[in-house]
Amino acid sequence: MPAYNASKTLDRTFAEIPFPLVDEVILVDDNSSDDTYLKAKELGINHVIKHEQNKGYGGNQKTCYETALNLGADIIIMVHPDYQYTPKLIPAMAEMLTCGLYDVVLGSRILGTGALKGGMPFYKYFANRVLTFVQNLLVGAKLSEYHTGYRAFTKEAIQSINITGNSDNFIFDNQMLSQLLMKGYEIAEVTCPTKYFEEGSSINFKNSSIYGLGVLKVSILHRLKLMGIHTAKIYQ
Repeated sequence: MPAYNASKTLDRTFAEIPFPLVDEVILVDDNSSDDTYLKAKELGINHVIKHEQNKGYGGNQKTCYETALNLGADIIIMVHPDYQYTPKLIPAMAEMLTCGLYDVVLGSRILGTGALKGGMPFYKYFANRVLTFVQNLLVGAKLSEYHTGYRAFTKEAIQSINITGNSDNFIFDNQMLSQLLMKGYEIAEVTCPTKYFEEGSSINFKNSSIYGLGVLKVSILHRLKLMGIHTAKIYQ
């Protein structure tokens, strides 16, 4: 769980984790200004790490995945502790990985009616649809969305790509999917309800715009790599 100022929602998220199916829970607090770290300790989360300096959303995930791999994880599932995604889907996502059909599974807010019903702002929904359409054209995939924060991986998938060279910002998620698609992994999706509310984390309009431009850049670099014109560092 990559966490930043998640104290108000962490207990609700943690309460829905399906134990004993889940062996270990890792929470990385990216130098929150609230008591996320203390709340995680109080809840009895197995592994709680606190960054002494904020490393960004991507930097937080790097610590999460590195820690999970060091613990010997075979299946790694990222769930945001802001309670926008329910951990109740963990068994279904894990089963899709353990049965050998897939190495990557995404919880999609766009499949079905979960996004708008859950309160996603219309401008974010519209941007999601436009960006995903363009990405599918450039990347050559057929995903319903690239922007969910609910993701499950086998250790082999994560170990096959170089995530340390990716951005420490929000674009990390898209770089990772691009790397996995470039490696030939087929990405599965499951319908995921989502919740938008005041306590939930949300990227502001300025950062959303920067993120959108970054998404387009990653998609263009992916296409250039496919065409044999240019190989960006994230694919090396």
